[in-house]
Amino acid sequence: MFEHLINGLLTAFSPAVFPVLIFGVVGGIVLGALPGLTATMGVAILLPFTFGMEPTAALVMLIGVYIGGIYGGSIAAILLKTPGTPASAATVLDGHTLAAKGQAARALSISAVASFTGGLISTIVLIAIAPLLANFALRFNAPEYFALALFGLTIIASVSSQNILKGLLAGTIGLLVSTVGLDPISSVPRFTFGVMDLYSGINVIPVLIGLFALSEALNQIEKILKEKKAEVGKFDHKLLSKQDLKDMMPTAIKSGALGTSIGSVPGAGADISAFVCYNEAKRVAKDPDEFGKGSVRGLAAAEAGNNGVTGGSLVPLLTLGVPGDAVAAVLLGALIVQGLTPGPLLFAQNPDVVYGVFSSMLVANIVMLIVGLVGIRFFCRIIEVPKMLMIPIIIFLSVVGAYAINNSMFDVGIAISFGLLGFVLGKLEIPSSPILLAIILGPMAETNLRKALLMYDNSWSFLYERPIALAFVLLAIFSVYSTMKMKKKKQMQAKA
Repeated sequence: MFEHLINGLLTAFSPAVFPVLIFGVVGGIVLGALPGLTATMGVAILLPFTFGMEPTAALVMLIGVYIGGIYGGSIAAILLKTPGTPASAATVLDGHTLAAKGQAARALSISAVASFTGGLISTIVLIAIAPLLANFALRFNAPEYFALALFGLTIIASVSSQNILKGLLAGTIGLLVSTVGLDPISSVPRFTFGVMDLYSGINVIPVLIGLFALSEALNQIEKILKEKKAEVGKFDHKLLSKQDLKDMMPTAIKSGALGTSIGSVPGAGADISAFVCYNEAKRVAKDPDEFGKGSVRGLAAAEAGNNGVTGGSLVPLLTLGVPGDAVAAVLLGALIVQGLTPGPLLFAQNPDVVYGVFSSMLVANIVMLIVGLVGIRFFCRIIEVPKMLMIPIIIFLSVVGAYAINNSMFDVGIAISFGLLGFVLGKLEIPSSPILLAIILGPMAETNLRKALLMYDNSWSFLYERPIALAFVLLAIFSVYSTMKMKKKKQMQAKA
């Protein structure tokens, strides 16, 4: 294996592959930073350009876009409170708070290092124990997916610990939104009101753009109208300190490993991983109250968790031919176009391509770290742009991003509607994150619950008869218990 890896590194640094790798990573970062232009979209757009390319170079470019795109979403999330991709929604909670305190450079450098750590760990795991993780992923069926979604939904209590009732209200709104469209089992239209655009459900990207980007733009417009003189945002140039590195690394390593495991489960993407890792970091933290207020560990957990998926999602793809997420599904098409068949035979018949891709992923994460750290001064200049200029740009990019998903003005209307909803909820101090989380996890929970009940003749015994499902259920219970205990302890300290 080491011989194959060395040959793969030589391939990664070859004149035919290295420039393509840099182009993919930088292009992915740019796409990820633009609201609505996800890593999946970037990989799909570039797929036709790989038809005439050599297999290793083609796959390396697409994977570079994937790695860069997941990280790039954090730039807009931190600076503009506008997640570039759904995977960066959890990054807003602490990343933008740091930027609002004038510590944008510090937040961006923490994000870059955490993303590198998560991506590096996922690549190492992919190289070392891909077959083992693939076998674990094969044990997932409807009961396990439902239990995983249930565990994910308990994060609502964690991210809204300031007022759990308001968080549950927001989560309920998200779950109701997730039921719009065709019934996943019977295909009966639900809450569509005869509107054909609603038959496929409400796309999460316009919702994300509305809740975070447009609602923030409305908030900024309100502030400008109240201020006599618009203030220009300021930031210091200090990057992360040695103490920051010391504080964040244990969390980043743990979240990277957890993100890799989540990524290896088909259907559980970077957005779910980021929230699960964030919740786990908050649960075990000595100072959980700091989360959401600019916590270094919170930001590191979210970024390492979503980047950990990049390697994890390729585990079932390369070993079993089963894509782990939407990007991996596009990569499956790229493999087939190149005449390669994913599965165990791929390692035996095309080791040069496989290990060329593995080695290139290691290099791509290093390139991402360098570009992320070198570009911080340039990225931070966004904050210094006057709000009167920045707000129209944000609104324009948001509208274009919402439209670009399906080339539909209906999606633009959805984004505007949720922008207004997010603005109103902000005035009522109701968090927006639970809505997005419920929209992401709601369909996964409902579909797999109903499949599991069909498998077990409408019996709920699958929750305790299947070990993996039982483990997730116990984790969900413990997550809610620890959140409630934490809140009670905080109330007692406040009284004291």
